[in-house]
Amino acid sequence: MSKLRPYVLPIALVLGLLLHRFCTMLSPAVPYVIFAILLLTFCAVDLRKLRLTMIDVWIMLFQLVVSTGSYAILLFAGASHIVAEGVLIGVLCPVASSVAVISCMLGANRETVTTYTIVGNLMVAVAAPAIFTIIGVKPELSFIASFWLILKKIAPTLGLPFFIALGLQLLWPKAKQTIAKINGLGFYLWSLALLLTLGQTIDFIILHGRGNWSAIVWLGVASLSFCIAQFGLGRLLGRRYGDTVSGGQLLGQKNTAMGIWMANTFLHPLASVFMAFYSIFQNVFNSWQLWHYNRKK
Repeated sequence: MSKLRPYVLPIALVLGLLLHRFCTMLSPAVPYVIFAILLLTFCAVDLRKLRLTMIDVWIMLFQLVVSTGSYAILLFAGASHIVAEGVLIGVLCPVASSVAVISCMLGANRETVTTYTIVGNLMVAVAAPAIFTIIGVKPELSFIASFWLILKKIAPTLGLPFFIALGLQLLWPKAKQTIAKINGLGFYLWSLALLLTLGQTIDFIILHGRGNWSAIVWLGVASLSFCIAQFGLGRLLGRRYGDTVSGGQLLGQKNTAMGIWMANTFLHPLASVFMAFYSIFQNVFNSWQLWHYNRKK
């Protein structure tokens, strides 16, 4: 099966392009797939070993400082508000909930990845409403209202599987061990989530591209640039702390569905195209990483 992993993305891209309308119809199933992936991930680690480390602190600081700083610099330089908002959400966007699937295939530390999956998402739930309130794109949404909207989006897919896994670890460890043994199922679930997400992304770009091609092009260029920068800088940071793969994936692999939703809800809807392109770019890079890793092995 490992030989087929690098080809999952090209297959998902082709099927997503051909079946993008169908994938959009099935997109409500994605949170349930992510829930299952996270439950498998949390059951595969000893939750008592999860610790906040300096790599978590640096990634959080990067997301906060670079997202707001890039937004301000782009506006000062005369860039479009839409592009500036796209970059803001592209850097601030929380780490993908399924990041452990790819990261662990590439040899990352499972505890490191799992810790930041939780901490990074909670940080965005608190920081994003404050940033959106200061920017004032939609002044009718207060900090509390924004915080509650984001928390409702994150909590069911992130918090529930964590507490289920924690409960099993404390009260029914054999059940947790049984679930941990089928952790390889996470790859197949990730493949399904990837197909549905890419199909939805392609449909989204087609829908929003009509009459906005200039903005779409600039958003695509910015998305590619920041995708390369975040994976590259993340790997440099991870290398400093002895886990190159974790650093790259935690900073570079984004929850693009969450980013698209936040842009549509709190910013200019067209800014969400940044995350739509990012979804394609990050998965192309992940596919290349899997191919390169398997070839080295």
